[in-house]
Amino acid sequence: MSKNKEAIKIGSAYVGVVVGAGFSTGQEVLKFFTNYGTYSYAAILIAGLMLAFFGREITKIGRGLEADSHESAINYLFGEKFGKVIDYVLVFFLYAISIIMLAGAGSAFNESFGVPIWLGSLIMLLAVIATLMMDFNKIVGALGLVTPFLIAVVTTIAVYFFFNGDLAFNEVNRHIDVSKQPSKSWWWDGILYGGLAFSTAFSMLTAIGGDSSRKVIAGRGGTIGGIVLLILLMMVNSGLLTELDQVKDSPIPSLVLGRMIHPALSLALSIIMLTVIYNTIVGLMYSFVARFTEPYSKKYVLLLVGAMVIGYFLSFIGFVDLVGKLYPAMGYIGLLLCVGILVKYFVRKSRGKKHIA
Repeated sequence: MSKNKEAIKIGSAYVGVVVGAGFSTGQEVLKFFTNYGTYSYAAILIAGLMLAFFGREITKIGRGLEADSHESAINYLFGEKFGKVIDYVLVFFLYAISIIMLAGAGSAFNESFGVPIWLGSLIMLLAVIATLMMDFNKIVGALGLVTPFLIAVVTTIAVYFFFNGDLAFNEVNRHIDVSKQPSKSWWWDGILYGGLAFSTAFSMLTAIGGDSSRKVIAGRGGTIGGIVLLILLMMVNSGLLTELDQVKDSPIPSLVLGRMIHPALSLALSIIMLTVIYNTIVGLMYSFVARFTEPYSKKYVLLLVGAMVIGYFLSFIGFVDLVGKLYPAMGYIGLLLCVGILVKYFVRKSRGKKHIA
């Protein structure tokens, strides 16, 4: 595989892990950005730059440590004692977000195709278990497969509503719902979302970096993924802003926008949405199960199946409620990881070292 192809594959996998239920449905973007109106673009710029920088750094760290899970990277960043605490907290939240994704899959199946929520979540559960029985390279390939289609559909929606949206740019702030802003501060929620999205991908990026051929390629892949995420966030937000009065109370605002353009686009978005939800659960559950077992061993299979079944029943708490309660907390875990990476980055620079030390 050529250097650029490998970097693009890594970047696509990064995007594939991050754009799960909350992102693809528009619920994350609406909550963290769109409800700040015109300030949402500045908040997205903060989050996107964070994702590009920290995505680059953690893939390089993963390559330097030849990591196959996030454990070695966390120990490198925080030391063994404090690292163990961070490790278990992160693992808990990875599993919690997987449950949110299962709930999101049920909601997406129900909203798009009229499938009962319980059945939609069950279909997703079976697809994830089947995928995680494959080898790691195939998993990485599966994660990035849908990214080009997601970009195409999101671009179509953004461009359409840029020219045809009901709300003018100077009217957007009249429809803001302050009660739905996580911290009531646009710049802080930009930082918080950057931490949230990065923490979602941290474990998988560490393993992907460890599996890459060279550190420079790993870093390039992380940067590409972060930049693509920045662009996608801007486009999704643009579409939501122009129809904020129509989508602000919807559990799946992206689907509302798709239906307003054409039923065929709505169908395509529904399929892509389910695929990216699947991508995220695959990435998170692999990181969770690989942390405690040898991949593809008997214990791996038992933990995978057991965790997915338990998560299935927990997912009935409800998609929107889970996003509102757990995502901001996960953002703080991500910020802690970012601080650890930043400290190591400046320590290496001050010592004139380019490699892991």
